[in-house]
Amino acid sequence: MPQATGLLESLKRLAGTSLAIVQTRLELLSNELEEERLRIRQLLFYGSVALFLFGMATLLLTVFIVVLFWDSYRLQVLGGLTVLFFFAGLLAWNALLRAKRERPRLFSASLAELADDIERLTPRP
Repeated sequence: MPQATGLLESLKRLAGTSLAIVQTRLELLSNELEEERLRIRQLLFYGSVALFLFGMATLLLTVFIVVLFWDSYRLQVLGGLTVLFFFAGLLAWNALLRAKRERPRLFSASLAELADDIERLTPRP
């Protein structure tokens, strides 16, 4: 009968260890989700502030340049600035698409830890 108790205790320890591993991985996953949420929130905030300030600067610079050349080259300056802003917008759009494609893999730390767990728990021949 002591053998059954030893086997039962061993199974209990194995189950406890397995549950502890799962709990740790779930906590890591939760932390990664929270970090990603905070990172996106921060990016949106700083991006919107920067976009507003750059927009104001662009508007004021455009008005300044048009007023500066009002008497002689007003239409040429307006056309040149329009082309300049259009191409700058295209560059920003391309940068946005590139950043969208190159996003980091979600849950990479959790997946690496789970792969490490599987490697450790898999019996070797």
